[in-house]
Amino acid sequence: MHKLKLDELNRVSVPEFKEQKKLPVVVVLDNVRSMHNIGSVFRTGDGFAVEQIYLCGITAHPPHREIEKTALGATQSVNWKYFTHTLDAITELRNSGYRIIAIEQAENSTMLNEFIPKDTEKYALIFGNEVNGVGDEIMENIDACIEIPQFGTKHSFNVVVSAGIVLWDFFAKLNF
Repeated sequence: MHKLKLDELNRVSVPEFKEQKKLPVVVVLDNVRSMHNIGSVFRTGDGFAVEQIYLCGITAHPPHREIEKTALGATQSVNWKYFTHTLDAITELRNSGYRIIAIEQAENSTMLNEFIPKDTEKYALIFGNEVNGVGDEIMENIDACIEIPQFGTKHSFNVVVSAGIVLWDFFAKLNF
């Protein structure tokens, strides 16, 4: 077995990526403060071919050198929009037929392993601030909440790790 070289990966070009089938998911970043985390979410979104990323509140947006350090060009492939207020993003997504889901530890949340996405629905997955999580005002305006099961002492994943876990789960369960 040998490790594949870059020219063996069959990577699509940015124009080809823009035209290919997308996972029916918009990632919403609610006041994410680390530009490295933002860039990593772009790279993860590219890897799972999400429809878009919505950057909200204090979440920085491209172009920015610190975002590009971890995005590695994914800000060019993944479509994105910026909203001053996360609620405005939620309103737009709801009006476009998306099911609004927070990824958070909350009362009456559904564990990720028990959540079954439907291939007939579109999803907006909200990931929150590194310290405070998804904002309380946002939590009052969601359709559902998914929680990632955790078994250690911290009960906290980095926002990028959370995005990777949840996007992979949706990708696998939707047989994308």
